[in-house]
Amino acid sequence: MFFDLPLSELYKYLPEREEPKDFDEFWEKTLEESSQYPLNPVFDKVNFGLDFVETYDVTFSGYKGQRVKGWLIVPKERKNKIPGMVEYVGYGGGRSFPYDFLLWANVGFAHLVMDTRGQGSSWSPGDTPDYDDAPFDPEYPGFMTRGILDPKKYYYRRVFTDAVRAVETIMAFPDVDKNKIGITGGSQGGGITLAVAGLSPHVKLAMPDVPFLCHYRRAIEITDGYPYQEIVQYLKTHRDHVDKVFKTLSYFDGVNFAARAKAPVLFSVGLMDMICPPSTVFAAYNHYKGGKEIKIYPFNGHEGGGTFHTLEKVKFASRILKSSF
Repeated sequence: MFFDLPLSELYKYLPEREEPKDFDEFWEKTLEESSQYPLNPVFDKVNFGLDFVETYDVTFSGYKGQRVKGWLIVPKERKNKIPGMVEYVGYGGGRSFPYDFLLWANVGFAHLVMDTRGQGSSWSPGDTPDYDDAPFDPEYPGFMTRGILDPKKYYYRRVFTDAVRAVETIMAFPDVDKNKIGITGGSQGGGITLAVAGLSPHVKLAMPDVPFLCHYRRAIEITDGYPYQEIVQYLKTHRDHVDKVFKTLSYFDGVNFAARAKAPVLFSVGLMDMICPPSTVFAAYNHYKGGKEIKIYPFNGHEGGGTFHTLEKVKFASRILKSSF
């Protein structure tokens, strides 16, 4: 059902951003701290029996030098440097296996799939643990409330830092054109995409699909869907932590990153999406600073445009990074 604002209002929905005064300083210090650790990317070629692509088991230094896994899939036949595409995975999933990520190499891109720390046990396997140098406070099962009382300890501080370093990792592969880097992902991956678009100067194109991690306060007020419901369940128990929780989340809101992102962007949204409500997506879209497009799927939920939108992404990325299609 249509449960959110009418489409005509969604296009005009421009909520005031909840942004801490030290937002930029917080992220500058966070990224500077991790940049002190050598990236040290490792590309180990592995054989998955795929005749037309090469596959590499990737390891690089993410947050505070902690080692993060990924896959790199590249077309076997390549004469010149090729554009790169970094993909971030949806909530609960891991990097799985290269068989699941063959699209972009066949479009002529080097494709890096970043494993999401601590995840990869819900619907696809992962290999990167989550750890920090301090204990966590009590949290609701999942990842949305891990370290939620302190922005410096919050889970997504580590994930977003990993994701920025993943862009630097694909740029380190010898056959990648460093001036043609795109990023994409769906749901959680879409939220990570927005964060990186706002944080990394190397991103030349962004494609967040039905992005999660946007406009938190409205999200938890209009949907009972998970993972946002993790925050609700936490606040039901910790009634005295409401202000502190939303203060932390303001450092990780896709709306605030969108307001800083300059790369051309293609959003997607499902108007029946009960997991990432349309108004939360449009809040990020309407605040997005750079040139932007959005594809709307009126009768779809969190699956968004599915394979129909895949074609739109191929067209968009090829036009901007390959001057074709």
